[in-house]
Amino acid sequence: MSSPRRLSPGLIAALGFVSAVGPFATDMYLASFTDIAGDLGVDAAAVQLTLTSFLVGVAVGQLVLGPWSDRVGRRPVLVVGGVVFALSSIALVFAPTIAVFVILRFVQGFSGSAGMVLGRTVAVDLSPKDTAVRALSLIVVVVGVAPLVAPPIGGLLSEFVGWRGVMAALAIVAVVMLVVSLVLVPESLPVEHRHTAGMSQTVGAFRALLADRAFPLYAGAYALTFGAIMAYVSASPFVGQVVLGMSPTVYSVSFAVAASGVILSNIVNARVAVRFGPRRMLGVGLGATACAAALLLVLTLTGTLTIPGFIAGAFLLTLGLGFTMSNASALGLARADRARGAGSAILGTSQFVVGAVASPLVGLAGEDTAVPMAVVIAAMMALSLLLGILALRTTRRGRR
Repeated sequence: MSSPRRLSPGLIAALGFVSAVGPFATDMYLASFTDIAGDLGVDAAAVQLTLTSFLVGVAVGQLVLGPWSDRVGRRPVLVVGGVVFALSSIALVFAPTIAVFVILRFVQGFSGSAGMVLGRTVAVDLSPKDTAVRALSLIVVVVGVAPLVAPPIGGLLSEFVGWRGVMAALAIVAVVMLVVSLVLVPESLPVEHRHTAGMSQTVGAFRALLADRAFPLYAGAYALTFGAIMAYVSASPFVGQVVLGMSPTVYSVSFAVAASGVILSNIVNARVAVRFGPRRMLGVGLGATACAAALLLVLTLTGTLTIPGFIAGAFLLTLGLGFTMSNASALGLARADRARGAGSAILGTSQFVVGAVASPLVGLAGEDTAVPMAVVIAAMMALSLLLGILALRTTRRGRR
């Protein structure tokens, strides 16, 4: 299939949907954590390990599949990944033990990472450099729908058909993603632009990106912001339902409301980032996420955290996430030139490595406290803010 000359609205929607593996595969089953723990006879930390396993799989998968797409093209990698993702999602419905669940979640994350890494890469392949940030923002708008619809669906299914019903719904989503990839996503990397020197060229691309004066800083700010979000995502079922007393349905709706911030920020970013520049909009995002982290930390440590305060802090956090990650990725990939698969892989791998570290940390003190969540979010955002400031200063006289 030949590459289109530009990104159409339909293609942006398709890329957004196949990139939404993460939100669907994590947010849809969050309300089932307590049911999974009871049914499989394990504690909260063991169930949170299923989230960590998925994130590790995504991290490793992007590191492998992104550079592979620089060699063989985007479409073959996307299709193969989609097939394995669908099969592992179906197998999860029948997982008999937590050990099998954890292993399948790793396979699911590894294969599903194809959609995440290549959704970004195809968009940048087909966009002029100055407008790549707009395409990435629009894709995140589509991706942002997943946190709105997945938690309520997951919460309702959890109450009526149990956690295995939730996994069955996720399997259906995985099959639909595969069909969308086959039918709508074209090849975007011309043969003459593909790497032909094998592993040595791939390693050289990684080295060049990591040696760049700004790319690692943008990648670090990008990853740490995601880590803060994953700390919230991993802890929120227990903070919402155990600490604050929400029902699974109420929790799912509140999670969706909070997650709507990422859609709002990316709608705004798609309209104004080209005009004001991604550097300035990255500053806006870092400021918003830092304020959210401070708010959640103060409310938690003073014992004044309530359901409205929890939702408000989470909304501000996801609002800043949209500005931060879209602009940091655009600024980082602008420096990747003809190694965009490798660049996207580093961005994606770093974010999920940090996310995998953050997720279990929030459960170390048990299910009945929000303090670990607030502390981890604050620490992640302090580091993200520092790296973002350094990146912006480093490139002040360079290209945006």
